[in-house]
Amino acid sequence: MIQSRVFSLLGALLFTFVSPAAWADKPSVVATIGPIHSLVAGVMEGVGTPQLLLKGGASPHSYVLRPSEVRALNGADLVFRVGDNLETFLNKTLKTLPKTVRVVELAELKGVRLLEVREGGVWDAHDHEHGEEDEAHADHDEHEEHEKEHAAHDEHEDHDEHDDHEHSDHHGHDAHMWLDPVNAKVWVKAIAEMLGEKDAANRTRYQANAAGMIRRLEALEKELNDQLSTAREKPYVVFHDAYQYFDKRFDLHPVGSISVGDATAPGARRLSEIRRAIRERGAVCVFAEPQFEPRLVKTVIEGSGAKSGVLDPLGAQLTPGPEFYFTLMRKLSRGLVECLKS
Repeated sequence: MIQSRVFSLLGALLFTFVSPAAWADKPSVVATIGPIHSLVAGVMEGVGTPQLLLKGGASPHSYVLRPSEVRALNGADLVFRVGDNLETFLNKTLKTLPKTVRVVELAELKGVRLLEVREGGVWDAHDHEHGEEDEAHADHDEHEEHEKEHAAHDEHEDHDEHDDHEHSDHHGHDAHMWLDPVNAKVWVKAIAEMLGEKDAANRTRYQANAAGMIRRLEALEKELNDQLSTAREKPYVVFHDAYQYFDKRFDLHPVGSISVGDATAPGARRLSEIRRAIRERGAVCVFAEPQFEPRLVKTVIEGSGAKSGVLDPLGAQLTPGPEFYFTLMRKLSRGLVECLKS
């Protein structure tokens, strides 16, 4: 009896002195794609784990939500995604969510560097330099002018050269923003702030995690900048134009893309243009992607002397978690360096 009372007293004392944060409800968080999930997971480490919607090589355009994922979205406190231009499979579902669910469009956050979509196919020097300046959301007039220019250009394109620019938003922006580690830093800071608003008991932990993530992202940027120094000025061709943020951050030299859009097969004219560009510009390497048919890469490099490599902007084969983003970026860097080396 005495022993039982002692344990009861110890239990009561333990309950009294445990930090309130330990007993607070963890926020329910959903992230759409691996790179975003990784950044959120890093900020939440030690508190909770966000749910990842798209695993492996699932397409952010054609993915079909499972009932359990719909329930998770309806019960979420926060949903993080790039924007309605990328995760198009979510656009209708998000409109039906309860008002208690906060949906965060990372592309809309202040301080995010936005680059306009490049015209597909072969890029000249102007295309390579286009979009070098950071764009703020306040530059709506300038964006509208560019949209008019693109629209005028599109009117003169052949039908088989058209595409939906599925990874661009209504302002004409390339949606692969996570491939710039400076954008990732902006997102990490904002993610910590939003989590802290939902879960004040763990605000300090989120802020500390975010500070650590930002230091790691700064170190990563320097590491990749040094590693990619051997690849600069070496021309190459990618499967589709998913790497503009990476190219411009690290001053690389892509000369074209095989596919105009993510889901658009190139026509005979485009393949001919790419073959000619590979020869005339001395492209060292042509990169395929795990999600797309590699046969096209073999076709365009045949007889050119160019090598083939693989790049994956979504990290289809990587393990989700806080390390995912850093592994993804290092794999991109290594893939470029290995294929472009003499």
